[in-house]
Amino acid sequence: MPTHEPDRRDPGPSLEQILGLIAPGMLDVVVAPRGTGVPVTDVALHDPGEERDDGTWAAAGLILLVVGMEVASPDAVDVLRGADRAGAAAVVMRRGGRGPRAALLEAAGRGRTALLTRRPDQGWTEVLGRLRTALVHSAPAGAGGTAGLAGLRLGDLSGLANTVADLVGGAITIEDPQSRVLAYSRLDHEPDPMRRLTILGQEVPRWRVVELRESGFFQALWSTEDVVRLPADARYAERLAIAVRHGSEVLGSLWAAADGQPLAEDAAASLRTAARAAVPHLSHHQTWGRAAARAREGAVHALLRGDVRAAHEAGVATDRPYVVVVAEAYDGRVSGAGEAYDGRESGAGKASGVAGQRVLDVLALQAAAYRPGCVSARSGRLLYVLVPAGDGETDPARTLLATARSMPRGVVLAGAGPVAAGPSGLSASRETAELVVRVLRERAARLPAGEAVSAVAAYDEVVPGTTVLRLLDRVEPLWGALSGPVHAMVEHDRAHGSAYGDSVAAYLDASCDTGTAARRLNVHPNTLRYRLRRARELFGVDPADPAVRLLAEVGLRLAARRPPGTDGR
Repeated sequence: MPTHEPDRRDPGPSLEQILGLIAPGMLDVVVAPRGTGVPVTDVALHDPGEERDDGTWAAAGLILLVVGMEVASPDAVDVLRGADRAGAAAVVMRRGGRGPRAALLEAAGRGRTALLTRRPDQGWTEVLGRLRTALVHSAPAGAGGTAGLAGLRLGDLSGLANTVADLVGGAITIEDPQSRVLAYSRLDHEPDPMRRLTILGQEVPRWRVVELRESGFFQALWSTEDVVRLPADARYAERLAIAVRHGSEVLGSLWAAADGQPLAEDAAASLRTAARAAVPHLSHHQTWGRAAARAREGAVHALLRGDVRAAHEAGVATDRPYVVVVAEAYDGRVSGAGEAYDGRESGAGKASGVAGQRVLDVLALQAAAYRPGCVSARSGRLLYVLVPAGDGETDPARTLLATARSMPRGVVLAGAGPVAAGPSGLSASRETAELVVRVLRERAARLPAGEAVSAVAAYDEVVPGTTVLRLLDRVEPLWGALSGPVHAMVEHDRAHGSAYGDSVAAYLDASCDTGTAARRLNVHPNTLRYRLRRARELFGVDPADPAVRLLAEVGLRLAARRPPGTDGR
């Protein structure tokens, strides 16, 4: 059975303390049967579908964020009761347009778990980050000897670096998990070459990261809670490093380097103390850093929509050419005509596979490592990368596309638009890159299962395909208002589950070669001949007639954009 009371030996901060540290109005307390003085151990996202039927799951002292659940939902009572049985300190649900049902208020009053609501204009990611920051910041200040660092303003990483430098008697660099510099201590002496390169580049040089990874240093750093020593050599001074952790999450690392003199004898112990004190500061930075990243991503989307005023906030230089690369987590779907780009996930995007999403993550990291100045933004199953061109370079996306080609087939599609001379041309480059991806997607959909298809292309490699798509996008509204033999055949297939349209389409795609088309359909050639004859007899669709053949090419391509069971017009 779940434990309803958190461990009183280390009760943690109270719900009241945590709510006092987040933005006013972000969360509202609806019912708190035990008051807000209850202790909190952690904050977690909660999926009611993962609750065990036998009631053995535990959530003692947790604040559970029930994503997707409104207080007015009929299921809210069961969710609250389940959390109460598991010992949760509080449950947060979305307020929505209506208030909580009377049954929910009654259940909350009879239980022990507080019921809180999130306002509709607040995102779950921001709420989670603020609560976790408040949790680590409200930990006992003097725990573990960190009281000497408690006077720093929350998130003051430069002040933290200077304070830690005084403790260890050396130079301090604070890095994120990707080896990017977050802050560094004052320069009292000439830094060694590696520290100089790291500070000037605002990240550890890539070759040095590879060197430390291959030597096993990073594996040791991320797998232990203790200090890891990097001995001095002919090039660089001695270094000590320790990971900064919040539970199982690595927030970053502290690096101490000898600065004109050997590190203090107790430098390792001081660094362990500093790592504990750094948790709320890095957590705060991470929360606000994510908010800044979201703002920057929003600026990228605005720029791709044609708002050149967003170039500066997006981190795009106004005096450099760029090319837009679009990568899509491919899920086997064929989309409809191009919709107006708004930087939001489409309905089909919500069904993307996890593997494809992970590939997009890898591509985003590769883009950042590939060339300084690359800017990326996500939108559902799509990744947009703005790649700056070097001096005289005509194909700046070549290396990134090569990386996409090395990814597993059938997982991601990627296309590059033409080079834009400046921010005003990025919208057109984005639109063309999306067309390239659509060409690749439609080609993949027309091939039999298991047949390989090119998953990556630049614009100049698929010009005919993108031109056809532009024409079909313009023709589609007119086509829906017409009628004729191809319309009749498509409607018959949808109403009766027949395959006349698929047969004609395969026949046309195979340049009217019956044997090739039959193999692609996995049917006998005589079966295909019979279907083609019946299509001619029933609907007047005769591929031998040039006009009908053209109409069939257009109509069947447009029909393929609509899933079965929907109105083809």
